[in-house]
Amino acid sequence: MAHGKDFESRGIEISGLTLNLEKMMSQKSGAVKALTGGIAHLFKQNKVTHVNGYGKVTGKNQVTATSADGSEQVINTKNILIATGSEVTPFPGIEIDEVNVVSSTGALSLSKVPGELLVIGAGVIGVELGSVWQRLGSKVTAVEFLGHVGGMGIDMEISKNFQRILQKQGMKFKLGTKVMGATKRPDGKIDVAVEAAAGGKNETLTCDVLLVCVGRRPFTKNLGLENVGLELDNRGRIPVNNRFQTKVPSIHAIGDVVAGPMLAHKAEDEGIICVEGMAGGAVHIDYNCVPSVIYTHPEVAWVGKTEEQLKEENVPYKVGKFPFAANSRAKTNNDTDGLVKILSHKETDRLLGSHILGTGAGDMINEAALAMEYGASCEDVARVCHAHPTVSEAFREANLAASFGKAINF
Repeated sequence: MAHGKDFESRGIEISGLTLNLEKMMSQKSGAVKALTGGIAHLFKQNKVTHVNGYGKVTGKNQVTATSADGSEQVINTKNILIATGSEVTPFPGIEIDEVNVVSSTGALSLSKVPGELLVIGAGVIGVELGSVWQRLGSKVTAVEFLGHVGGMGIDMEISKNFQRILQKQGMKFKLGTKVMGATKRPDGKIDVAVEAAAGGKNETLTCDVLLVCVGRRPFTKNLGLENVGLELDNRGRIPVNNRFQTKVPSIHAIGDVVAGPMLAHKAEDEGIICVEGMAGGAVHIDYNCVPSVIYTHPEVAWVGKTEEQLKEENVPYKVGKFPFAANSRAKTNNDTDGLVKILSHKETDRLLGSHILGTGAGDMINEAALAMEYGASCEDVARVCHAHPTVSEAFREANLAASFGKAINF
């Protein structure tokens, strides 16, 4: 903002601007410590016993926790819930040292801003971390095997607009490109061999730091699952029924170790309803109403169906769009990149999908998720009074366009 023309256009003049990365990292670490410490407080407050150690299933009603000093504690229980999350997916032939060749973990703790950062993967994590370091001064190039940015599940029109905005900010993309390998040079730099995904001429890209972001995989190894006869599916996940029970009824699993998007809020909801189910309650979750967010600037958020999915499923639909360039709050903030795109059923007007590219998209998408959970029509949303001036008025206007064919303020 300060190096660009944003501050200057508002009459804010700055000279001698510098980055103290060590202090920035210290602030980040403080925030992480406060959040993790908050979990410990919640455990205590709710009388949850915290056993520190590596847990393994040693029976259908038993878990053994091994502490750092090698001592073991056997816990007998009525129910077991596996929620071990996921780990970074390694890239074959490229060894991560978390110094020059880093995963998303190492990318959060670099000691200096890389002169040139190469990112393998332009999915959610790749564009999030790439854009952070680009804003801090690094020259960032993302190499992506697919032909678009933003990963799986993103609407293609939104993806194209998103890529254009990131490129305008300074990020570079090599789409439809595969990485063949990486070699460290004597001068400390890294040569990365790439070629077109469809096959073609080899090219070498050089960087100071290589960030490997090719996804995450379920953390299901060495959990003792074989002790109770539990097998993984072909993607390393634990198969469960609609009550999150494995084939051993007393053992349940949720989150990244089961099917579905690897999202913290999806895992949280599964955890709640799974435990409610153990206590005899109803178990229900509509995965179509679980929102996804890419935390860049601007943000990208979506819930429900993409236009591509509706075409594939032969569902008749209408499209309503509203650009933030026509929104009062976005105009006054001088932050007008992006749009809201709404997909509705052509015959019933039911809201089928919401796609938002813009500042605050991650907050706005929750209104869409709520509307979809209640089976709202686009007219229902359009007739709800929205405060002015707010960016969420763009959501209302896009629903108006989907339902009535035209927005009011565009």
